[in-house]
Amino acid sequence: MQAETLDPGAAEIARGVLRLLHDYGFAGVTEMTLANGRRADVAAIGPGGEISIVEIKSSVADFRSDQKWPEYRPFCDRFYFAVSQGFPQELIPEDTGLIIADAYGGAVIREPDIEKLAAARRKAVTLRFARLAATRLCQPALA
Repeated sequence: MQAETLDPGAAEIARGVLRLLHDYGFAGVTEMTLANGRRADVAAIGPGGEISIVEIKSSVADFRSDQKWPEYRPFCDRFYFAVSQGFPQELIPEDTGLIIADAYGGAVIREPDIEKLAAARRKAVTLRFARLAATRLCQPALA
């Protein structure tokens, strides 16, 4: 899952988000670096090639101190925030998706506005995703 670099609360949320996405037919990875140098907490590809990015916020302080999330939007069709049950949901921007998650699963509370990627950008993000997933899969054999 590669959530080791996330803080413990965020790692639990990431685990639940990955389980939720899997239930919807998405394949996800954590900590994917985008072409603009930003690192998505969770990136996922759906059965039709649609791309979602999930930004995990483990606390209000984390949310308020990190305002780079608009820089993820050009790299996905759907952008979500994922938070724990006690997070004040009114802080999450209305045009983004909202997932409530813990280590065991999650629920989509609000779907985001959809912003379809251009074909060239979709191909580039999909290739980056595939290479990251394949590299992580091969790491034990290369050690």
